[in-house]
Amino acid sequence: MNRRRPFRDPLSALLGQYGLFALLLLALLAGWECAVRLGWVPFFILPAPTAIAGALGRDAGPLLGRHLAATASEAALGFLLSVAGGALLAALMRRYRWLNKALYPFIVFSQTIPLIALSPVFILWFGYAIWSKVVVVFLTAFFPIVVGTYDGLGRGDAGYRELLLTMGAGRWAIFRKVQAPLALPSFFSALKLSVVYSVVGATIGEWLGGTEGLGYFSRRMSGGLQTDAMFAAVFLLSALGVAFFLAVALLETILLRKRKKDYS
Repeated sequence: MNRRRPFRDPLSALLGQYGLFALLLLALLAGWECAVRLGWVPFFILPAPTAIAGALGRDAGPLLGRHLAATASEAALGFLLSVAGGALLAALMRRYRWLNKALYPFIVFSQTIPLIALSPVFILWFGYAIWSKVVVVFLTAFFPIVVGTYDGLGRGDAGYRELLLTMGAGRWAIFRKVQAPLALPSFFSALKLSVVYSVVGATIGEWLGGTEGLGYFSRRMSGGLQTDAMFAAVFLLSALGVAFFLAVALLETILLRKRKKDYS
């Protein structure tokens, strides 16, 4: 006889899952505020959380309008291009062994080059427009997509594959019915890493050569020793990364739940 789980309202479930994190965060913020107000930490090095919130409210117009929108568009465009290019390249490398042997070392080698050193080159090539930042985001987010997708496609169940081969299925049918569904967990793990890195890549591009964006704003504020406004931009960058991560996690939940229903 199946026992029903006791009903828990959404608020209780949320507190049960994130209550400890919320308490720890509040304790850290309170300790931070006290340390600054008591003079243990200079304000120009680490402003108080209330000062950061005040700067966020004071500069909400340019921060939330111009700069946040610029960083979000650069990160999103570079991320989408890295997903399309990385997933396609991983599938081709899994399909053609010679392509894997030829390109995989170059993909690994590309991650050993500091992007800070390449950003001025991209600015020289593409100017100060959005594309110099998109290229930095693409190179930052590309590697996890390729590796995660490639490893995921290699975890296909041999039993399912042999069964489909005996039924006359071709390579595309095997890829669509076996390899791609079984690769989804690894693919989404790579997506969650990549989407966070995309915000980092956009910030690097703006920091070194931008005229708008949160990275540009934080560099300008740090040059004027306006650390409260600089930390407000850092807070928005963190919030943007969390929002992107949650969007990918929600998409993962929806697709994997749909896949579970299809196979049940």
